[in-house]
Amino acid sequence: MDRFVALQLFNRIVELGSFTEAAEMMNIPRATATHAIKQLESRLGARLLDRTTRQVKPTLDGQAFYERSRRVLADLEDAESSISTHVANPHGTLRLDLHGAHATTIILPRIGEFRARYPNINVVLSSGDRLVDLVKEGIDCVVRAGQPRDSSLVVRKLANMPEIICASPDYLARHGTPQHPSDLERHQGIGFFSRGNDYRYPFSVIVDGRRQEFEASGWMSVSDAECYTSAALAGCGLIQVPRFRLEEHLQAGRLVQVLSQWACPDLPVSALYPSHRQLSPRVRVFVDWLCELYAEKFGGPG
Repeated sequence: MDRFVALQLFNRIVELGSFTEAAEMMNIPRATATHAIKQLESRLGARLLDRTTRQVKPTLDGQAFYERSRRVLADLEDAESSISTHVANPHGTLRLDLHGAHATTIILPRIGEFRARYPNINVVLSSGDRLVDLVKEGIDCVVRAGQPRDSSLVVRKLANMPEIICASPDYLARHGTPQHPSDLERHQGIGFFSRGNDYRYPFSVIVDGRRQEFEASGWMSVSDAECYTSAALAGCGLIQVPRFRLEEHLQAGRLVQVLSQWACPDLPVSALYPSHRQLSPRVRVFVDWLCELYAEKFGGPG
């Protein structure tokens, strides 16, 4: 087995946690896969994988080698694609990181359409609200809401998402319904913060044609979008979020919009990717597909 195929095999084993599944994916015998990894470890003079009866995990050396080899494979795939017929039919592995609501509500329900259009692209998806280091973790593309802060990344704006302020009927029954944006400062607001950052985002409302911010008090802060909604449903306070995430709760009456006569500023959502992925055919076609998807739902970036 040549070095390139051995690297591909090693990466598949780490990602799947299984010799058997990796061998099946690459259509090679299990024994051949085992022998190839032993040869790779012998050539490097280091043990790369810890094997147990349940799973396979990389050693510390193996994890470091995986991170480097994953970038090497991605670069080789991009170089090959850029000068071959694969530009029209991209192939390879696309590594994505998506925030929960965007993954489950917008992208994953339609991902079969992307696969049908580009059947030679495999997707590896991580999700959550944590910040990721795209270059270090080998991520090809992320979808993020808000104003991008990392100037080293290429940003493709996908849409502006309408936001609303809402609370549970129970909270409003106990604390009253705000009648003017200035009332927000006398209410309980559920804080939302990024990990490693204590900043509590204020409520933002358009008043007399200008964006104004209102700091609410509050006894709870969260760093996860699902927890943010769950805390509002439990009556812990007011939240401000894109409306698309709450349609089911609003229609069922579990949450109630307040201050509807005042608009909230739209929240931008963007696709971000490292500059060295700018010419990658698989990243380019995925971002183009995202633009179509978000334009259908939100009317484009504006």
